[in-house]
Amino acid sequence: MKMNRLITTFAIGFSILLLAGCGNTKKNECHTPGTRWDTARANQWYAQYPWLAGANFNPSTAINQLETWQAESFDTETIDRELGWASGIGFNCMRVYLHHLAWQTDKEGFKKRMDTYLGIAEKHGIHTLFVFFDDCWNSEYQAGKQPEPKTGVHNSGWVQDPGKALYNEDGTINEELMAVLEEYVKDVLATFKNDQRILGWDLYNEPGNSGYGNKSMYLLEKVFDWGREVNPNQPLTAGVWNINLPDLNKFQVEHSDIITYHNYNDEKHHQSAIDTLKLINRPMICTEYMARTNNSRFENIMPILKQQNIGAINWGLVSGKSNTIYAWDTPVPDGSEPELWFHDVFRKTGEPYNTNEIALIKSLTAK
Repeated sequence: MKMNRLITTFAIGFSILLLAGCGNTKKNECHTPGTRWDTARANQWYAQYPWLAGANFNPSTAINQLETWQAESFDTETIDRELGWASGIGFNCMRVYLHHLAWQTDKEGFKKRMDTYLGIAEKHGIHTLFVFFDDCWNSEYQAGKQPEPKTGVHNSGWVQDPGKALYNEDGTINEELMAVLEEYVKDVLATFKNDQRILGWDLYNEPGNSGYGNKSMYLLEKVFDWGREVNPNQPLTAGVWNINLPDLNKFQVEHSDIITYHNYNDEKHHQSAIDTLKLINRPMICTEYMARTNNSRFENIMPILKQQNIGAINWGLVSGKSNTIYAWDTPVPDGSEPELWFHDVFRKTGEPYNTNEIALIKSLTAK
């Protein structure tokens, strides 16, 4: 989920970085004893699933994570309908963002809504990869009614978590908020740590985005610590996404049970990323891809992922209030539909954007 066209191309230098960090041991393992899953456990976990294919999902009626999860806007009818469309083309997993403010406002209600969502997803044969924190898009947010979309602007209402509230005016960490975040993560993980409907936990989306850089390391380290303390039965991960953040990349791949990554480039550059990340010898899921105007499309990327048994989770399911049919940096002031959608698979009516894409997806998912 990029705020600009940052390139996710993993080159030889990054390969060396990974090998130096992990160590080329006989077992080809890289973990801190007693915390990170070993490779045998990670591969055993992955083997229980068919090939994973799905999308990043928020209902078309929600502009952001808060509108998805707050009681007054939690839209089970839309969730049920749209996950049904996903299941109908063979999608079996969704990546879904949470937000600590929705939990903080209504802790028990928030968890009940998570459970309700999981019940709907299970009905449609869909597992869920939940996301805790996020460094993308708007740095400020508030509970209650969310803003209306800005005409023709990609993700105009999406919000970071925790955003700039994590930092005091002097740049130090807001320890009061950190205590809230710790309680939030531990509470949610402890509640759902044995839930088989949950695929895994993506602890932090694109740490370092929005100019935070290495400032995000503090929360990244903490959320992995909190996750290991709870020790859920599902894997913990945080996807690498930007070659220009080597310290964060190194920490992410060394502490994730499974390897997740984002790539919005063409097949050549995407394969380069795969070749590098395969050196870590762990299950892999691409948790963001498919930006049509970047030549990251279903037809040239999804078959590669299927052939190499890499999970494929594209950005966007149904065109809606997030406005992700528009490109990151190419607003359309009059709000007219772009000839080539950037993300998303379905219109709000359930009609596919591109019937040829649907046929391809069905052929790959054997639907």
